[in-house]
Amino acid sequence: MEDSIMLAVEGIKKTILHGGTGEKPKFITGTKVTFHFRTQLCNDERTVIDDSKKAGMPMEMVIGNMFKLDVWETLLVSMHIGEVAEFWCDVIHTGMYPIVAKSLRRIAVGKDPVDWHIHTCGMANMFAYHSLGYDDLDELQKEPQPLYFVMELLKVQQPSEYDRESWALNDEERLKAVPVLHGQGNKLFKQGRYEDATLKYKEAIVCIKNVQTKEKAWEAPWLRLEKMANTLTLNYCQCLLHMEEYYEAIEHTTDIINQHPGAMKAFYLRGKAHMEVWNEAEARDDFMRVLDLDPGMKKTIKKELAVLKMRMELKNEEDRLKYKGMFAKMAREQESLELENPDQEISEQTSPEQETTQEKQLKSPEEAPLEQTGEEQTNSTQTSPEQITSAQKKHLLRYQVLIMRYQNNQLLKM
Repeated sequence: MEDSIMLAVEGIKKTILHGGTGEKPKFITGTKVTFHFRTQLCNDERTVIDDSKKAGMPMEMVIGNMFKLDVWETLLVSMHIGEVAEFWCDVIHTGMYPIVAKSLRRIAVGKDPVDWHIHTCGMANMFAYHSLGYDDLDELQKEPQPLYFVMELLKVQQPSEYDRESWALNDEERLKAVPVLHGQGNKLFKQGRYEDATLKYKEAIVCIKNVQTKEKAWEAPWLRLEKMANTLTLNYCQCLLHMEEYYEAIEHTTDIINQHPGAMKAFYLRGKAHMEVWNEAEARDDFMRVLDLDPGMKKTIKKELAVLKMRMELKNEEDRLKYKGMFAKMAREQESLELENPDQEISEQTSPEQETTQEKQLKSPEEAPLEQTGEEQTNSTQTSPEQITSAQKKHLLRYQVLIMRYQNNQLLKM
């Protein structure tokens, strides 16, 4: 292992494990760097927390883009392409690592780095501890500690050498991109390209949420961004209704309603989603809430309630016909069984006391049969009350059919 080098920044120690090639790249603002990283605890085992190679994808970062873990920018700009180096970073540089690691893990499994549809109460966010969803990251969040970062610099691209995606924008550029993405989404919606529109709305929401995380919750700048995000989320939900993704629409509108009980459009869209999945009571409650919030929607809500009533009547009729067919089929099967087996007798299980002498002989062939008395002979020829004749069975089967027909007629009257 190479000798350690103290960087110009306090609390960082670098050890080069493998030298790089060529001249040191220029790291101007907007430069995109691609690299692998491995994060380890400063214990005897050097426990690995995260490893981009095991995750199967390298990390990309744009210099000067206010990345939450800004120490990584300091580490990378000290490297050559192809270089592998280990950096010890004191706790003053690692406090944000758990939050960054959560986003990176979400990306690795194909999820959005930001939970854009989840809102947190401002006061709770300021004073309460929130789990990150990973036990090891929760521990680091509770008790920050020094960490080792092993970096391998793979590629360096100048701003003119790549197309910048929304994640690579700074906050000012993100906010400028939002109305553009919003407009593109609206245009796609009007063209009936709902799935494409959702992608534009979602990208705009992520831009807003990335900026919003840096504002103090429930203060004016935060609320302004929240309003923008809610508008885009409701547009996203309108697309979901057209795509028949009703339960997801219910989820997102409910999230908005929980945080903003006066969001009339959220109630309206949720009511329409409930109507599509036959939640009659929930749909009616949401539509009535729309009227409470905006009496000017009376005409629209009257139409929606009429549609709801019609849909539920059709649903009930479909259910009635379905059960009618089911009971009719059961009755036909019972009648067919009766015609096919008119003389079949129900088998009788006898107790040991009811066994005949012949049955006893079969069970005990070595024993000689006992001679019966006259009284015993008389009793053995009498019919047992438990025995059922074929005529009796036929009568019972007909009785069962009559009962089923009666039940069927009662259902038809409902």
